[in-house]
Amino acid sequence: MKNWQNRITINPEIRFGKPCINGTRITVWDILGWLASEMSYEQIIEDFPDLTKDDILAALSFAANREENTRILITSA
Repeated sequence: MKNWQNRITINPEIRFGKPCINGTRITVWDILGWLASEMSYEQIIEDFPDLTKDDILAALSFAANREENTRILITSA
């Protein structure tokens, strides 16, 4: 999903600043955890009707983008 920025917000006043689906308190981490526990998109949406399939895809895209941009800095002592 190219437009994940329209669906993910970071607000220090909501869930300690963790990335959330816009208009909810559901974090990207929550969604990734549900998917990792083998919940289907349909099961997640059934349990959390405020979410859409595009919200779930936005969470995956956000995580992929963060992973792509992660760098390890090595310093010598």
